[in-house]
Amino acid sequence: MMETNSNDRSYKQQRRPGTVAALPPEIAGRLVPRAVEIEAAVLGALMLEKDAFSQVCDLLKPESFYEPKHTIIYRAIQSLGIGDEPIDIITVTNRLRTDGELEKVGGAGFVASLTVNVASAAHIEYHARIVAQKYLARELIAFASNVENGAFDESNDIDDLLQEAEGRLFEISQRNLKRDVMQIDPLLSRAVDLMQIAAQRSSGISGLETGFHGLDKLTSGWQNSDLIIIAARPAMGKTAFVLSMALNIAMMNNPVAVFSLEMSNQQLVNRLISNACEIPGEKIKSGHLSDLEWNQLLSRLQRLNGLPLYVDDTSGLSMMELRTKARRLVREHGIRLIIIDYLQLMTAGIKLGSREQEVSTISRSLKQLAKELDIPVIALSQLNRKLEDRGNKDKRPQLSDLRESGAIEQDADIVCFIHRPEYYLKASVDEDGNNIRGKAEFIVAKHRSGSTDTVPMFFRHEYVRFENWDNSADAQNQAYGSISASDNADTAVAEANPEQAAADAEALGLGNGQPQNFAKEDENPF
Repeated sequence: MMETNSNDRSYKQQRRPGTVAALPPEIAGRLVPRAVEIEAAVLGALMLEKDAFSQVCDLLKPESFYEPKHTIIYRAIQSLGIGDEPIDIITVTNRLRTDGELEKVGGAGFVASLTVNVASAAHIEYHARIVAQKYLARELIAFASNVENGAFDESNDIDDLLQEAEGRLFEISQRNLKRDVMQIDPLLSRAVDLMQIAAQRSSGISGLETGFHGLDKLTSGWQNSDLIIIAARPAMGKTAFVLSMALNIAMMNNPVAVFSLEMSNQQLVNRLISNACEIPGEKIKSGHLSDLEWNQLLSRLQRLNGLPLYVDDTSGLSMMELRTKARRLVREHGIRLIIIDYLQLMTAGIKLGSREQEVSTISRSLKQLAKELDIPVIALSQLNRKLEDRGNKDKRPQLSDLRESGAIEQDADIVCFIHRPEYYLKASVDEDGNNIRGKAEFIVAKHRSGSTDTVPMFFRHEYVRFENWDNSADAQNQAYGSISASDNADTAVAEANPEQAAADAEALGLGNGQPQNFAKEDENPF
């Protein structure tokens, strides 16, 4: 038994990166799945019919063949096909001779013998599928063998082994998943069905509502399979915005997952409490609350209990880890939206030449993840510092300000920016005398399936919360303490204002220190 385990480990160590583990010639007395005769028939057919390669090129790869000679020959055929060169006995033999591998396969005689028992390529696709299925079976056996060996090794962490196993199984399933070409008719019917469903909604929104009316009107809600990038300079309130949005969406009973690479779970929860309970963050941390605020806290926390909101604070999250966790969340909890805070803190999980290449790989993988899970994925992103050096006073972000990679702009379906004019103007009014206190601009700079525009929003500094913009003077001028226009959106704290606190308490329905109903059941209190 010890000798067998040692052999198994040697197979694992000799495995090349990106290939399935080598299999022992015999597993529990059984031969591994193979179809050597059919492999030979497929290779022979490929050298008889000039169009045969186009029928199987998406089904087969060199490692799909069990016989080593067949692997080498198919690699030569594949290189000819990719170069759009003729594929026959002569060209394949010449390619093998050029590559120095003709003698490895048994010479020109063996190559010619492959066509002897093949009349035509009429059934080549059927035979190719058999070869592909045998290869998949061998991959699964090797996967199970590696998992078993890892489980017997007591030095392995079981949680890490489980995550690695799930990621590996997902990789195998996705690599062997082929989507067939579809005729347009069923797609047209599906599009009409979605339009009719959207028309029946009172809001007219076809995607996932965010709770921000102007944004929902512009985008029709976040659409499934979309990658949305939300970028801003530090202190603009990226995290504050996505948490406000996550609360809105979760309150509509739509499950949301937040992956925070920057803040801990407890910091996120403190933010959520401040946001939902309307208590300044500094008081949440210190615990110095008045009786009125304790009543308010306990009452509103009841609305947070049971929300379908899931948080993960794994630092240095890799794409493999994210993919594994995301699939599990979708499968077990029906997640409708994934939020990542933020993209530049992720790792690709593989070594690449530069940080720009790594960010490009991550953004492309996030788009693939959105398509695979068929849900919107939101990733926060930093902007370049050169934005701060621009001469214009408002310093509104542009697509060219996206940090570290132009691939982010290319891969994203929607690119948005958050801009707060008062942060840069250091004033509560703009040059035209318009009140900009608390005003935030949500700039949709790229929209692959719609128009672009700027959506005004209201930023409540003391609660680190974004709200719908109200043009009324009362909403724009509501007192929330003396807050400097340069306050950081992530750490802003209001100064005490007893008179305003009393007015707020009355407006909230708090009387005589007793908690009251803050919102109707069918309203979103946040």
